[in-house]
Amino acid sequence: MQTRAQSKDPRKSDEPALRLEDFIPYRLNRASEAVSRRFSRVYRDRYGMTRPEWRAFATIGQFGTITATEIGRHSSMHKTKVSRAVLALEKRAWLVRNTDPNDRRIEHLSLTAAGRSAYSDMVSIAREFENRMMSALGAQSANMLANALDALERTGDTG
Repeated sequence: MQTRAQSKDPRKSDEPALRLEDFIPYRLNRASEAVSRRFSRVYRDRYGMTRPEWRAFATIGQFGTITATEIGRHSSMHKTKVSRAVLALEKRAWLVRNTDPNDRRIEHLSLTAAGRSAYSDMVSIAREFENRMMSALGAQSANMLANALDALERTGDTG
């Protein structure tokens, strides 16, 4: 049995090392995280929202009425993060819960008038942020990026 110190040095292998900084999945993750961090400063500074709160808020605003389970599925968030985000938005008086008349375990979430007003403001801010980012890329590169992301999203679940 080899100890850790005796194990084969991967740098001496016949196979070239994987350069993480050149690995496309890693680069996509880094780029996504960098953009998300920059945008999170916008909604954090303006409304004091966390990333899960923003995602839940944006999802409710997009669909009008939605359940917490559907928010989690749409935004790829764990149910505990969704639950905390919904509670925080409720404390702000930005959303209301309505129990499903056919299944009392289900709550339909929708924005209040104050929530819809804040959502409208946030849509403008989000679009401005996206437009600045895409303008910095230039029209051709922005279009190529959108097409590449579409292709990756279409094939993402097949690999």
